[in-house]
Order: sequence, then C-alpha cells, then structure tokens
Amino acid sequence: MKIDLLNKISKNFASNLISWYSDNKRSLPWRDTKDPYKIWLSEIILQQTQIKQGLPYYNKFVKLFPDVDSLSISSEQKVLKNWEGLGYYSRARNLHKASQKVVKEYDSKFPKTYDELIKLPGIGDYSASAISSFSNNEIRPVLDGNVYRLISRLFEISITINTSTAVKEFKKVLFRLISKKYPGDFNQAIMDFGSTVCRPKNPSCCDCIFNKDCLSYQNKTILNFPVKKKNATVKFRTLNYLVVMDFYKKIIIKKRKKKDIWQNLYNFPLIESMDKINDEIIIEFLESNYKSKFSFEKIYLDKIHNHKLSHQNLELKFWIIRTSSPVERGISISNLNNYPFPKPLISYINTLERFLM
Repeated sequence: MKIDLLNKISKNFASNLISWYSDNKRSLPWRDTKDPYKIWLSEIILQQTQIKQGLPYYNKFVKLFPDVDSLSISSEQKVLKNWEGLGYYSRARNLHKASQKVVKEYDSKFPKTYDELIKLPGIGDYSASAISSFSNNEIRPVLDGNVYRLISRLFEISITINTSTAVKEFKKVLFRLISKKYPGDFNQAIMDFGSTVCRPKNPSCCDCIFNKDCLSYQNKTILNFPVKKKNATVKFRTLNYLVVMDFYKKIIIKKRKKKDIWQNLYNFPLIESMDKINDEIIIEFLESNYKSKFSFEKIYLDKIHNHKLSHQNLELKFWIIRTSSPVERGISISNLNNYPFPKPLISYINTLERFLM
C-alpha cells in the first residue's frame, strides 16, 4: 500500500466523491427512503443483477409485499414465482426466511444495525454494511466489485480480490477514505462512480476526478486491475426433460428439492445424462419413478436449448411423451404459469400453447 498517496488522497477524497455524486446520482426509489426493509429488498434484488434488470422486480416486490409482515406470511412458492427470471434463486429463498425471522425475533421491526443484520439469512458483510449505512448512517464501508475495481486501480493494489487478505487490506483503505459524517452517501457514491466512470472496460479516465492521483492511470496499467482469481472450471451438463402429456393436455411437474441449481422451483421429470437416451430408457424411468403403467402413444425429442450459468453450461432437451392414460395429479398446460419455473423452462412452456389449439 502506498501510504503517502493514501494520506494525500484521504484529505479530500470523500468530499470530492460525494460532490460528484450529488451532481451525477441516478434517481432510484430505494435512495429516497431510510426504511431498512425497502433498502434490504433492493440490496438482495441487485446482488449479481444490473439496476435496469432489478428495478422492475423491486417495484413489483414493494407493491406485493409492502412490509416485512406481508412477505413473511406469503408462501415460498409465491415469492419464487415473482422472482422468476431474475436468477440466483437462493436469494429469494433467503429473502423469505429472513422476513420470517424478523417477524418472529424482532417483532416485525426490520433491524438497522450491522450486528443484527449480519445474522439474517442471505445477508453478508456487503449487504449488512450497505443497509446499516443507508438506513442508520453507520460507518461501514461497502466492498463490492465496483469498489474493488476503483480502489485497486487508484493505488495499484495487486492482491487477488475476494480473498480474506484482500478484504482486510481494502477495508483498511476504505475506513481511511469514508466520510464519517455521510457514510451512506459515500457508499452510494463510490459504487456509482465505479459503475459509471471506473468501468471494467473503456473506463472514462479522462473524466475521472481522481485521475491525477490514480497510479494505474499514470502507469497505463488500468486494465491490469483488479487482480482476480482464475475462472473456475465450467461444468457441462445435459438435462433431459420429459414432458408427459395425456389426452386432457395435463402434464407431470415436479418440485426440485435437492441442493442444486433451481432448488425449490418446478420442472418436468428429469433424466440427467451426457449419453444419448432413447424411448426404452424414458419408459423405464417413468414407470419406475411414478409407479404407474403408461399407455405411450408417441415419444419424440421436441426442442434443444443451450443455457449458460455462471459456472455451468447446460444442454436442455425437451422430450414430448404422449400417453392415452390419464396423468395422475397432472397440471393443465394453461395452469403451468401458476408455478415457479427456471427461466429457460418458462420459455419452453410458452411454446406448449400449440397443443391447446
């Protein structure tokens, strides 16, 4: 760490940053409130999500669940259904669990302090710091990707980010820089600045208010920072979805309960195999798992769709299995949209309307 530079920058860094923020901040609904519940909603929704994608979800959740009580008494299925398409569904499950804990243990008063917030499901150091500083003016610097990028470039910090060593080092710097009077504005400002000025690619260095002090700008090493871990190995999976449909146009669906992608969402009966499957394998699987004899009329591969997750590439194969025997506890095609499904399955479900014509 360049101590001399830190001493120099720390004198006016916060005031300059907050001044920039007052002129350039984006108008967002969660910035107009000190309500920790609404701030919490925004923070959870915006994890791993861009503002333009998360904003409609925030508005929807505030309307559906205006307070922590209304969220806590809702079913998890309703929460997941309204989260549909946003991804990283563990966030929604933890959102629901946290609301119930607040109602039960905090008498429905959403906590404002870091020490209380950090105990809630789905809240880590970043979220607890953000919520406590925005709602309670606690001096808790936030550390997200935008902040890592700005600070690492400014001081040419070569520590690999997202490690315990990096957290300790970056927090040490941020505690020197943060405004002690306006920590909430500082945190909003530094994240906005990293997002809009000190961007990952094509940063606006010429317009940056810190470019005279920024070491990576002076040394032309901007794109070398932040230093990241090597990408994790990508896993390839083939998921064969069996769309079993009877003459009433009713379909078998199943809730995913094991700890894996899309936990607690619904899907069709599934055979995961990198090897090719055939009619015989499908029939044996269905009769074995559903303890029933089906009168199969037609089996065919209907569609193939590729879907990428952060560390997984999925090949989704959708098989149509027509049966003349009734599907026990089947769901009508027209009612499938009442259940929470992963986004790629929603897209496929929308194509099933052709069978209703």
